[in-house]
Amino acid sequence: MAQVNQNFLKLAGGYLFPEIARRTKVWQAAHPGVKVLRLGIGNTTEALAPAVCDAMKRKIDLLSDRATYTGYGDEQGDTATRVALQTYYREHWGVELDAMEFFISDGAKSDAANLQELFGPDNIVAVQDPAYPVYVDSNVVGGRTGLYDAGKQGYKGFVYLPSIEENGFFPSVPKTHVDLIYLCSPNNPTGAVATKDQLQTFVDYALREHAVIIFDAAYSEYITEDGYPHTIYEVPKAKDCAIEISSFSKFAGFTGVRLGWTIVPKTLCCGEAGLLNKLWNRRQCTFFNGASNISQAGGVASLTGEGYLQCRSLVAYYLENARIIREGLEKLGIVCYGGVNSPYIWAKTPGGMSSWAFFDLLLDKCHVVVTPGSGFGPAGEAYIRVSAYGHREDVVAAMESIQRNLAS
Repeated sequence: MAQVNQNFLKLAGGYLFPEIARRTKVWQAAHPGVKVLRLGIGNTTEALAPAVCDAMKRKIDLLSDRATYTGYGDEQGDTATRVALQTYYREHWGVELDAMEFFISDGAKSDAANLQELFGPDNIVAVQDPAYPVYVDSNVVGGRTGLYDAGKQGYKGFVYLPSIEENGFFPSVPKTHVDLIYLCSPNNPTGAVATKDQLQTFVDYALREHAVIIFDAAYSEYITEDGYPHTIYEVPKAKDCAIEISSFSKFAGFTGVRLGWTIVPKTLCCGEAGLLNKLWNRRQCTFFNGASNISQAGGVASLTGEGYLQCRSLVAYYLENARIIREGLEKLGIVCYGGVNSPYIWAKTPGGMSSWAFFDLLLDKCHVVVTPGSGFGPAGEAYIRVSAYGHREDVVAAMESIQRNLAS
């Protein structure tokens, strides 16, 4: 008899964002005709940059002609895409990488989950708390945890690294040995960004403990203040211990187009230098036929020239939304973090109200959807994440509704 992977049954409840959608749908069914303003899921809303669209249209034209049609590309990504990313890292962040260390994919989320396949089930995993759910859930399914502990609101076997108000929402290194460390900066959900010195402590720890850091830099283009690294490879020796994942989704608006990348340095040591690069290459060649060639054409355009400037304008638009949200909530006395180097505002619930209770209040009284912080881990309780991804008029309307309905 066929048997399911029992680790799937360990997963606590439903995945966060479908649960938000379910609750919102139920509420809308009970309140027909009422417009709901969505500041929950981090889904981009504005049109793609014209230069990016033009590049993808040109690619489609090539595909429409038998003489210039191309089928499967390299599983690792088109050479032009990998070289464009290599140039991007060099020119913008001063980081030298080999083009063969880049692997192009359909997004950072799938890479964050798929990377755990490279590591054995006995690895001890550390995650920031709160954390993007895919880091946790993929390792639960990979068999690296025990059961969910409802009392502690976490999985047995995980090492949770509290990212809380007292430490500026960036954790200290683990006090015990771990093998894999998931870090995200700018952070989803808290909006905090790590300094170079803070990342250096983790690189030093990883080198000392022979651990591997999986660093999510999907929001790096949102860093507006000086002094913060945009890539972990700005930290000395990080190439020897860190894998970086990133995405075109939030920079170029590719949430639906789908395109991302993972960097696995050849000097990264796990048993032997270069092994993880070889294994990830083998994994991609075996299980993946390469990212869309149309998407990659758009990705190349977003990294250079007019396309890059236009994508930077998109980022500026969402950051202005973030400013409006943060200032709007602060007018009600709500304590807010993030929203400066990140499209997310991490807001304290008033009066210590639970995350889901405040979610329900905002939906019921203000008709605004946010994301309950508890869905990101136990340290997220009594917070909500508010997303700046939305049309400006909807963001303004949401803040006006919250101020009008919660001020009393």
